[in-house]
Amino acid sequence: MRRISIAVILTLAVACTSEAQDLLGKVACHAAGLRMPQNPPYTRTLWNGYEVSLGPARNSQGAGDECTAAIYNRNGRVVFRTTGFSVIFDEHHTGVDFDGDGHPDVVFITDSGGGNHCCWAYTVISLFPAPRKLFDIDAPGAVRFEKDREGKMVVWQRTPGPYGFTSMAQAPFAERVFRVRAGKLVDSTEEFCSQIFSDANDDYRAWTRGLTRANLDRLTSAGTTSVDNEEIVSDLLSRALQHVLCQQFDAALSDLNQWPEATRAIMLAGFVDALKMTDAALAARIQDAASKK
Repeated sequence: MRRISIAVILTLAVACTSEAQDLLGKVACHAAGLRMPQNPPYTRTLWNGYEVSLGPARNSQGAGDECTAAIYNRNGRVVFRTTGFSVIFDEHHTGVDFDGDGHPDVVFITDSGGGNHCCWAYTVISLFPAPRKLFDIDAPGAVRFEKDREGKMVVWQRTPGPYGFTSMAQAPFAERVFRVRAGKLVDSTEEFCSQIFSDANDDYRAWTRGLTRANLDRLTSAGTTSVDNEEIVSDLLSRALQHVLCQQFDAALSDLNQWPEATRAIMLAGFVDALKMTDAALAARIQDAASKK
């Protein structure tokens, strides 16, 4: 199973990746699913007189506001707060300099989806020169933070493709890549496309193995609903989505046109609808390109 959604990570509690470790953080409040003492109030001293407080919300209405976390300054005033069904203080990434100002930042992970595992997001907060939120990044799949050779932050976001053509275990995904500039996320996927479409990438090697001429012919003859073809379907939609995120629209259409003609229009509509949730402008461009073919 190459593509694992956050729902599967949480269900199986696979703790070998940094993403899974983030979501299983010990300094956390979970409204359901974990027994005490996972939900006592926590405090953590940060730096420059700041402190984190996290725990069950006192005035919760039971509608996704069960847990809360706040940052207090040395005077006891709240300078940032996040509230959700679950909230995690990300000890793994707190202390990292995300925006390149030479000062550490604070990271929370908040579930705003009522425990449905659909709606986790990372929030990065700077405390210098004054407390402020830098950015949020949704985590429909895994989110990965890494530094490049120059020490600048690179954020990888696993982005879902169309639903309904595979099981969740084989759901299509592709990568978006961001840099942090002036404290905000800037889509820089194109910069990394040569790396993504190379043998250095596990997904690329899987696409190459799976999308052979023989397998694509089998997809045409046996159809896209055959369980035996599910991995081929996932590989095809994932590679097409990655081409779109890299703004390689001709290559994306070449992949999408491998889909059996009888149901191609249905697939394309689902592909565009899913993409609209990520980037409406890219969805419009691939839809326009498809209409001209």
